[in-house]
Amino acid sequence: MPLAGPTLTQTVTIDDLLRNGLASKSDEPALVSAKSRISWRELDEASTRLASQYLAIGLKPGDRVASLMPNRPALVIHYLACLKAGLVATPLNYRYMPPEIDHALEVSGASLLFHHAERDGDISASRYGNRLPLGVVRYRADDGRGRQYEELVEQPHAGASLPTVDIDAPAFIYFTSGSTGKPKGVTHTRRTFGAMLAATIQGMELNATDTFLPGSSLSHVGGSLFGLSMLAAGGRLVIARGTNGPEILPLLEQCQPTVMFMLPATLTTLIRDHDVVPEDFSSVRLCISGGDKVSHELEHEFIELAGFLIDETYGMTEIGLAMLNPPLGENRVGSLGKLGPGYEASIRDEMGQEVPDDSEGRLWIRSPANMSGYWNNREASAETIVDGWLDSGDIMRVDSDGYYWFCGRKKQIIVHDGSNICPQEVEEALEEHESVESAGVIGVHDLVHGENVRAYVMLRKGVKRPTSAELIAFARERVGYKAPEDIVFLDDMPLNATGKTDRVALKQLAMRSGGRQPESDASSNVTG
Repeated sequence: MPLAGPTLTQTVTIDDLLRNGLASKSDEPALVSAKSRISWRELDEASTRLASQYLAIGLKPGDRVASLMPNRPALVIHYLACLKAGLVATPLNYRYMPPEIDHALEVSGASLLFHHAERDGDISASRYGNRLPLGVVRYRADDGRGRQYEELVEQPHAGASLPTVDIDAPAFIYFTSGSTGKPKGVTHTRRTFGAMLAATIQGMELNATDTFLPGSSLSHVGGSLFGLSMLAAGGRLVIARGTNGPEILPLLEQCQPTVMFMLPATLTTLIRDHDVVPEDFSSVRLCISGGDKVSHELEHEFIELAGFLIDETYGMTEIGLAMLNPPLGENRVGSLGKLGPGYEASIRDEMGQEVPDDSEGRLWIRSPANMSGYWNNREASAETIVDGWLDSGDIMRVDSDGYYWFCGRKKQIIVHDGSNICPQEVEEALEEHESVESAGVIGVHDLVHGENVRAYVMLRKGVKRPTSAELIAFARERVGYKAPEDIVFLDDMPLNATGKTDRVALKQLAMRSGGRQPESDASSNVTG
């Protein structure tokens, strides 16, 4: 039988997302960054003016409005304006280069692009950036050319009333990381996005007394979902312009967040910053991490510094936050926690049959927060959503207490001599070595064994370089037969658009070498 999380009792009305804060503390800060403080009233008025101006320049409800912006309060105001005007916010990862920008603009059919002026060169180099029906709106442009965000947001309300939009109309299009092909446009309606917000608020137990610091990109579903959830709950949102220590540490000290979120890689960098001290985390009641596995080393270092555990979570662009360790319950280290409010899960084998407890299988999810589909891609939508259930593509197991454990991506599982090997498990073993900064593991085709395990390793700066044989032996002590057959040393580990180890790039690197076994201690230079 499928398992179910708690009943979803929270509701969020997209049309009135700022209601709770406006009702009780309209002149208190709602949005805080290192350079600004914006009250609930100012946030509401600015987003209403911008919504009005978007409609006045010719945008209509249902039009897609892309954004290429770093973390700034202006991006939150833009999202709120899109929701108020019935526009479809289409965030582009700020790491995107012209080919990726073009792909997203083409797939979404965007009518307008809102972007930081420092990306002018990339927009000019793209095919679609300067050919959109309604052009661009630039942020922090000092040359006076074209439409500028600062002017639009200060213009008075254009006069026409804001539209009433159907709850099943699209609200957001997020692009996937492209780990299994070209990025697809994940579409959330006003109904499904509202359900994602409600499930996040209830699952994290957010309330109006909380201050949330999401230390990740607001252009990614994680950062924007957590940020807008905090505002919907009536709490204060802290915007970090970057995720390094010099940016995050002052915000921890000055804003005293009660909840924070960071990807494992950036959280590792933060807690190893030479200026960080235990008192920096004294206000935090909940530190969550997701998007990649939290290593044993990171968990240990964080506990030593902060005095409490990281709460691992599981979510997808397609479904929102589906699992977390209960904030007031047991935090089972290494697990992804339990199902969140409103979510159902089914773990199935290749024949579609449910597997017993503690057995591995593919995770299927059903919830009111599930995406409506991939934008203009019926085939991919039909492959992913079957009878209301969404195929996550992730291999999981669930224990008898309802805690879920990640075992790997189905498309990235390595099959060696008929045995399934999870790349992540091998990566974690290698990353326990004192000399290893990061590891990426893939399968390399082999006529005898099916696939052999190859590890790409980036070493810490200033450490003694271990040999391949030493690292293989080190891994074999921890994961046995799953240990890599060969090691390739890299100067830089390739990362995908969401900052995760890019196994697709590593596969391409292996293909360029013709799948040949590398020389012992061979070195490559790959830039992510």
